[in-house]
Amino acid sequence: MHLPLLMPDHFHALVSFPADRAMNKVVSNWKEIIAQQTAVAWQRDFFDRRLRAHESYDQQAHDIRMNPVRAGLVAEPAQRRFIWEPHSAGRAQRSRPTLKTGTI
Repeated sequence: MHLPLLMPDHFHALVSFPADRAMNKVVSNWKEIIAQQTAVAWQRDFFDRRLRAHESYDQQAHDIRMNPVRAGLVAEPAQRRFIWEPHSAGRAQRSRPTLKTGTI
């Protein structure tokens, strides 16, 4: 998971999946585990979007980071909470994979 962001009523993430795994099964299993551990009541489905070669990982990441601002939860992106950015936590930055993104 490259960029998870928890909103009050939904979740955004930049996620890459192994080629041999079905995204819907991975997400379904993940949601089931989280629901068991936290009593979250997830919606039944999710919305996904695959980044194509012409699309920018950085632009999609920016759009996710701006969600709390657009929702009126914070005035500035730097005030956001409930986001984990592994690259800013001292991890080495890797090449940008082909990603699927979505709202769960």
